[in-house]
Amino acid sequence: MSLMDLPPEFAWAAVVPELLVTDLAASLRFWCGLCGFQVAYERPEEGFAYLDRAGRQVMLEEVAATGRRWITGELARPFGRGMNLQIDVATIEAIVAQLRLAGWPLYLEPEERWYRVGNGEVGVHQFVVQDPDGYLIRFSQRLGIRAADGGRDRD
Repeated sequence: MSLMDLPPEFAWAAVVPELLVTDLAASLRFWCGLCGFQVAYERPEEGFAYLDRAGRQVMLEEVAATGRRWITGELARPFGRGMNLQIDVATIEAIVAQLRLAGWPLYLEPEERWYRVGNGEVGVHQFVVQDPDGYLIRFSQRLGIRAADGGRDRD
């Protein structure tokens, strides 16, 4: 694949998580088929795909495929324990609808949440879902900023 094959609006993000997965095809069905990502480029011979959704990017790499893997310890499901990936989107409704249509369980149902930031609060409409390997993905739709209300829903 040449660089000319990349989508015309594609630009690499400053930080891109690379997730080890057990079944790349299953992960692509989740990330692309249900969550709206597209394959920007891939190396099938290495079990690798670079995904993009309007500048939100993630790399998937199949554990059993050939190539270099940076594994620091035993891999056991659920992968990514202690971490969740927050992905900002314009709206969460379409993703939630796709997941529900597929019968995919949500880890955290959609909620409105306001988080304290300095002396104000930032609001989000968010939900959390686990990918096929158990990584926690938190899709977040920004609701705006408001004055702090004295401690409700603080994190």
